[in-house]
Amino acid sequence: MKVLLLVFTMVVAMAQDEFKSREDAAAAAATTLIQELGSALKTNMAAGGPEAAITVCRDIAPTIANDLSLKTGWKVTRVGTRVRNTMMGMPDEWEQIGLEYFSEEIDAGTALEDLSYTEVVTEGKQQYFRYMKPIVTQPLCLSCHGPSDVMSPAIQAMLDQHYPHDQATDYTVGELRGAVSIKQPLD
Repeated sequence: MKVLLLVFTMVVAMAQDEFKSREDAAAAAATTLIQELGSALKTNMAAGGPEAAITVCRDIAPTIANDLSLKTGWKVTRVGTRVRNTMMGMPDEWEQIGLEYFSEEIDAGTALEDLSYTEVVTEGKQQYFRYMKPIVTQPLCLSCHGPSDVMSPAIQAMLDQHYPHDQATDYTVGELRGAVSIKQPLD
């Protein structure tokens, strides 16, 4: 009986180690996406003004996420609390629960930077390790995601042109904007 208990304890410890390893790798990938996106936004806005931010989020951010997906073999994406592009960024059911969790934790006083949402889920016949890291609205984001009544006419015109169903405005600094979502298939 003691041998069986020892084997069970070792299996649980290995499973916990694997979970922590996956969580750390997912956190690193999410951080990479956020940092690369922030860097691209700063560079392009310095060169082309706030209007350049729209093309960064529209064109460069999906490329960064796709490159990370190809590199890792995972699905790496961004989802929003209010969606700008209805073709991308719509949270699935699990992601919606994660966003609600983040909102509840924020209401309880937890700093967004300290949050993540992680779970192993079964979808169909496949198991996945799922991870989310919040995207916090930064001052840089307000040019395109801030109060719509003070948004520049040029930004508003670009948003109307590229995102006719845009709902991703009226955020404030520090507010939950969305999340990086990672989905790893388990073998």
